[in-house]
Amino acid sequence: MFFVSCSYQSYLMQKLTDFYLNHDEPIKGCLLALREIILKLDPEITTEMKYGMPFFCYKGKMFCYLWVHKKRQQPYLGMVEGTHLNHSNLVIEKRSRMKIMLFNPNEDLPIETIELIVQEALNLYRSGTIKISPNKR
Repeated sequence: MFFVSCSYQSYLMQKLTDFYLNHDEPIKGCLLALREIILKLDPEITTEMKYGMPFFCYKGKMFCYLWVHKKRQQPYLGMVEGTHLNHSNLVIEKRSRMKIMLFNPNEDLPIETIELIVQEALNLYRSGTIKISPNKR
């Protein structure tokens, strides 16, 4: 049973790696930089594949993800509880709950803005505004 579990974990890690590596530059570099920015903000942030995309979880609860906008061909950061976040760089499009922040992969990332938005999202969970199930921890 342990072998199957390790094998499955290995498979999921490979899927995460493939997500980033299967994109061409400059989108690949942008997505990898976003990944690093998010992961360094809190030691309790983990990453996993959900719905075919890399999600970032805080204490087991999905709070943001990375994807590439199909029409615009731009990488973006999706905020799961976007309706709770008010920032001019976040757009809702046709989503009811999530908001996204689009990036031009040929320009420098607005690191401070990204960190601010992600910290605001994390604070929703830290404060209890968004509940974290005990079994998610």
